Amino acid sequence: MEEQGFFYRDTWAEVDLDHIRTNVEGIKEHLPEDVEFIAVVKANAYGHGDSQVAEAALEAGASMLAVAFMDEALALRKKGIAAPILVLGASRPEDVNIAAEEGIILTVFQKEWLGKAREVLKADSSLSLHIKIDTGMGRIGIRSIEELKSAEKLIHEDERLQLHGIYTHFATADELDDSYFTKQLALFREMLGAMETQPPVVHSSNSAAALMHTDARFNAVRVGIAMYGLAPSMEIAPELPVELHEAFTLHSRLVHVKKLEKGEKVSYGATYEAPEEIWVGTLPIGYADGWIRRLQGQEVLVDGKRSPIIGRICMDQCMVKLPYEVPVGTIATLIGSQGKESISINEIASKLETINYEVPCIISSRVPRLYRQNGKVVDLNNSLL
Repeated sequence: MEEQGFFYRDTWAEVDLDHIRTNVEGIKEHLPEDVEFIAVVKANAYGHGDSQVAEAALEAGASMLAVAFMDEALALRKKGIAAPILVLGASRPEDVNIAAEEGIILTVFQKEWLGKAREVLKADSSLSLHIKIDTGMGRIGIRSIEELKSAEKLIHEDERLQLHGIYTHFATADELDDSYFTKQLALFREMLGAMETQPPVVHSSNSAAALMHTDARFNAVRVGIAMYGLAPSMEIAPELPVELHEAFTLHSRLVHVKKLEKGEKVSYGATYEAPEEIWVGTLPIGYADGWIRRLQGQEVLVDGKRSPIIGRICMDQCMVKLPYEVPVGTIATLIGSQGKESISINEIASKLETINYEVPCIISSRVPRLYRQNGKVVDLNNSLL
């Protein structure tokens, strides 16, 4: 395992861009050739690194990117990403000129938004739009055929506006019970049928629907969590038709090793007491890095063996009970594999009683990201270390 070279702490995350490419290619092989692949890279690509993942996904066959906010789209533009980018969330109508200048596609989620956007948009501008239909997710989106027709009319009568796409989002596509999913899909089809002219891009499927529901693909799908090698839910994981390869791993190094005698205490509150003579190692990772206090007791891998976190996790450090004395500098893997042992993101999510999406997202930006590409480690600028 290689690391270091451009940061000065003994904790880092590794993102395997080869796995990202493999996942995109595998999912694309499962889709008809005429279905576009929209790579969802919001939230810093689910904590993996926005531009690095975007480039890998585009190289593997994605034709468009999707983010949550315009700030994320602008960040990608500043990093040289020229591909079409769709903003899935609500943007301020006052900011439409910036989107037009940068070639960013915005979401129309209410008729009133369109009216305000038209007032602000410069006369010589061209703004590409996707209409969002709320079929039952309950977040943002147009909810009636009447409002959809009004929005479509406002767009078509304004030469500055281009209706590039329309979409919805499923609330339960990652569940085996598809009754609510079926209702949402039927409503989306009804709304599409009410339009005067359907736009070039029609998409409704997230990762789960793209892999599990062939009837909901239309001519584009939005793939997020599966691109990163994670199942959309544990419920449908055994049913997935594509093998996924987890891309995110997390590592640290022991910066201090000591022997504790029976009865000695560890960390804040002195809640852990050594039951016997033990070896303890200190890792420079804590809750400010996203390795939150609730992970007390979670095991990490040291010298290929599971070693539990003891005592309360601190802001910047945590302590582990070692299997035996090991030297300072030994790598501890918090997510990933060592030897025959492995700790998955799903294991961490289970410990936190949450979903796998959340785990890489909460690993903070102060944890450096390294990237594996063609089997070699690259830095944030993709130059070989």
